[in-house]
Amino acid sequence: MWISSKGQVTIPVEIRRMAGLSPRTEVEFVLDEKNQVVLRPKAGSKSRGERIVEHLRGFKSKFTMSTDEVMALTRGDD
Repeated sequence: MWISSKGQVTIPVEIRRMAGLSPRTEVEFVLDEKNQVVLRPKAGSKSRGERIVEHLRGFKSKFTMSTDEVMALTRGDD
């Protein structure tokens, strides 16, 4: 694996899965006591679920049917 001229690397999918690093996860690089670089999720960053809930809060639906009306449609009630 090489570091690009822009300082970028690709994290192998197996490592991302094991570390729980999904797209848009905020990460940070730190040096440990042995002067080795460690990549980890940034402390205090929001989880994927928290970001989704935050995005959906305040969402105004244009869907105006009630649950009962939808259920009647799916059952074929008149």
